Amino acid sequence: MSFRKVVRQSKFRHVFGQPVKNDQCYEDIRVSRVTWDSTFCAVNPKFLAVIVEASGGGAFLVLPLSKTGRIDKAYPTVCGHTGPVLDIDWCPHNDEVIASGSEDCTVMVWQIPENGLVSPLTEPVVVLEGHTKRVGIVTWHPTARNVLLSAGCDNVVLIWNVGTAEELYRLDSLHPDLIYNVSWNHNGSLFCSACKDKSVRIIDPRRGTLVAEREKAHEGARPMRAIFLADGKVFTTGFSRMSERQLALWDPENLEEPMALQELDSSNGALLPFYDPDTSVVYVCGKGDSSIRYFEITDEPPYIHFLNTFTSKEPQRGMGSMPKRGLEVSKCEIARFYKLHERKCEPIVMTVPRKSDLFQDDLYPDTAGPEAALEAEEWVSGRDADPILISLREAYVPSKHRDLKVSRRNVLSDSRPAMAPGSTRLGASTPAASTNTTTASSSLAGAGESGKLEEVMQELRALRVLVKEQGERIGRLEEQLGRMENGDA
Repeated sequence: MSFRKVVRQSKFRHVFGQPVKNDQCYEDIRVSRVTWDSTFCAVNPKFLAVIVEASGGGAFLVLPLSKTGRIDKAYPTVCGHTGPVLDIDWCPHNDEVIASGSEDCTVMVWQIPENGLVSPLTEPVVVLEGHTKRVGIVTWHPTARNVLLSAGCDNVVLIWNVGTAEELYRLDSLHPDLIYNVSWNHNGSLFCSACKDKSVRIIDPRRGTLVAEREKAHEGARPMRAIFLADGKVFTTGFSRMSERQLALWDPENLEEPMALQELDSSNGALLPFYDPDTSVVYVCGKGDSSIRYFEITDEPPYIHFLNTFTSKEPQRGMGSMPKRGLEVSKCEIARFYKLHERKCEPIVMTVPRKSDLFQDDLYPDTAGPEAALEAEEWVSGRDADPILISLREAYVPSKHRDLKVSRRNVLSDSRPAMAPGSTRLGASTPAASTNTTTASSSLAGAGESGKLEEVMQELRALRVLVKEQGERIGRLEEQLGRMENGDA
């Protein structure tokens, strides 16, 4: 008599979520009330950033991860925007650089001091001006250094080289309506977008062409989301015609029918998907929900496998997700979310229960590290590269401190050979990107570097003197010892 296997085998079947203790939360944060479906939160292995309420402009809070507990009302913010901040994103290749998009139609890129803010930060490293309406989406390229994508309510997608403050590509004819979200693929050669016209599009930004499009991916009128998975498939969340929330998986080679379509419930909050390419697990958080559902994506039908649900009492206003290199591998932590409440941010740890204390190879394959695989000019010239992977076996070691430098082009005299090879200015009619760096600041940076070098040299000289003194002392002691031994004899 054969028994059919009812339960699917999966190492993530028993993943459980657990909020941290109260003293490890970030209390008294006035989370932004702006009506926009972004996550309002971004996190990396060094800092937590949260968009907050601000009078007379837009601001976000940047806290070192260790600064838990109650946050003082006078704690400094990043407050250079003149309108509310709508979206923020940490640079994947520099843990101290963050981009922000705002209702003031600008994108700003900020360098956060190594130990966090001690005074309000009002001067960005660079201001990128090109949108005519509010900027609701900013997202960094996964593998090319200093390449940033922004999308605004003018239905335009702009791609910038932050290192030179120039606009690389302007895609203004591909979206007829409001863009809900944008997601790069694994190596950054394509991106997918979800739009208010109910279409999901796959776009080649360098050619400015539409690779594939699926109209009415979800038939409901409420906001959708689309993200690329590591194998090139597209995962979407949206609503049915009857306003039921849905998940779907699509093969870009054939967008006629979804590979899988699941209906969840009939709540009205937009579903925000968070994807972990190392484990192929998608975490789905609804705005206004008090739960996080997670699903494993596999190659066998039904492709989307429900794993479990983390539930809590408080609804979430937003959510941030820690990159894999910021997790505690010794505790078998496979994800950590930063859940925004009305007045606080609460970390939630997702763990796979394991009895062994050894490093779990199957949970932690090599993951994307902080080094960029390409320079911006190489990507513009047509090259693609997968992320440079690092092992988590020795637990992640932070990359060395590196400032973001912006070299502003001299647009008045194009005849001067000051341009970097392979990065010509595209289109004379592009709106100028303004930058606040000056030659004075660059010379200051140079002076700072030479000062650091002098410090190191002084330390080295002091060490040499110390070693010499110790050598002489050892010699004297050996002589004394020899005399004593001879006397004894």
